[in-house]
Amino acid sequence: MIIVVPYHQDERLPDSSIPLPGSAVIETVEATLPEGDIWTRLVALFDLVADRVAARLGTEEAIAPVVVSGDCLAVNATVTGAQRAGLDPSVVWFDAHGDVHTLHSSTSGYLGGMALRLVMGAHEERLAAPLGLRPLTERQAVLVDARDLDPAEVDYLSGSDLRRHRVEELQAPMLPDGPLVLHIDVDVISTDELPGMRFPAPNGPTQRAVLDAARRVLATGRVIAIDIACPWHPSRDEQDTTTRARLLTELLTAARAGL
Repeated sequence: MIIVVPYHQDERLPDSSIPLPGSAVIETVEATLPEGDIWTRLVALFDLVADRVAARLGTEEAIAPVVVSGDCLAVNATVTGAQRAGLDPSVVWFDAHGDVHTLHSSTSGYLGGMALRLVMGAHEERLAAPLGLRPLTERQAVLVDARDLDPAEVDYLSGSDLRRHRVEELQAPMLPDGPLVLHIDVDVISTDELPGMRFPAPNGPTQRAVLDAARRVLATGRVIAIDIACPWHPSRDEQDTTTRARLLTELLTAARAGL
């Protein structure tokens, strides 16, 4: 089951934004978001997503859900849903960026650049507490790639327990113990192969290298949910759509084979 969250932050995206294969069994999250600031709206949206994830994981024959969304923030809902199902997951975070900013360190204020720090309890009163997310520790997260870091992120990572590895070197012994949420921001892939990203980062790994590394994580047998973020601009042409659809098909095929 694929849980589609067709939102970038609190903005509903066109259905065509996430070109999933026609054979996929899809459950789309539709939300009537309340008035209020973006945090209030994100909590309302993520509460719905977390319930969907918990429902998939809370059965005797649980099948790991795959959550596909328009940005990285939705992983807060995926982790919350796993916790609501009685699990205590860590995260393996594939991303071209660190996503470890806070409101105090970010120069742009873009919330997607804070996604991993939010999972670990930054600004807990704004998201984690009202959502019911139990923040992860730094040792419960592994950052994979993160080749495009701002100075404040470099400073944070240099003094934190959050581990960071290159895509090509990632192996099972480098992962946290226990159940895992595998998060893949597709912008981790080289912009040569996947153009049109909102925040392109050059000199990235190939799509094949990313898929191989993801398969190594899946091969542990400990992945209980997969979270795929698609922070790209609208397709410019049919070629963009085809490239994105092919990537998502390969990611979903790898997920089905590994779960």
